[in-house]
Amino acid sequence: MRFFLISFILVMAGCASYPKKNGFEKVEATNSPVQNPYFSDTSIDYVYKAKIDVFDTSFGGILVVKKLGPASHRIAFTTEMGNTLFDFSFIEDQFTVNSILKDLDRKILINILRKDFTALIREQNTLQEQYQKNDEYLTATTILGKKHFYLYENDHLARITRIGKGIPKVVFQFSQINDNIAHQIKITHSNFKLTIALNAIMD
Repeated sequence: MRFFLISFILVMAGCASYPKKNGFEKVEATNSPVQNPYFSDTSIDYVYKAKIDVFDTSFGGILVVKKLGPASHRIAFTTEMGNTLFDFSFIEDQFTVNSILKDLDRKILINILRKDFTALIREQNTLQEQYQKNDEYLTATTILGKKHFYLYENDHLARITRIGKGIPKVVFQFSQINDNIAHQIKITHSNFKLTIALNAIMD
């Protein structure tokens, strides 16, 4: 019992120290939710040229993200010839695998992709803590039971970091931002062989 209590305290302390390690000071949190505007417009088909490196194999093709309604998205990854590599639906916290290539049909990978894409498309999250460093803001929230920190630079969401045991486990990097569209997105895992690189090809 003591071991589990000590482990819990260390984990909580590690999460709390992440902003401090990066030079942020805690400030009074606002009542506003944590915002991610990048996949929030139902009138837009978000189309990216995608490269996914996983299990020492690279998969290239087209990734399409479509918002269908409130808290409802569909994400499909196809080859440039139109063959489906995976097709996922997200409605609230419900996740459905519509189809997936046999080579990718592994429970651990599907679970990780669910967490990654949920963080990528979730528009609003409850703000738990807020930090500031000069003109940069760091906000803390929880997605699917995991601590996430959102970094805002010049009023744009620049990075999402998923924390585990006080250290970054997954980093979502957003760049070339225009009209609430991140034209370049990179998702990097530190403890799993998975990298997702997205480059917008929208008109």
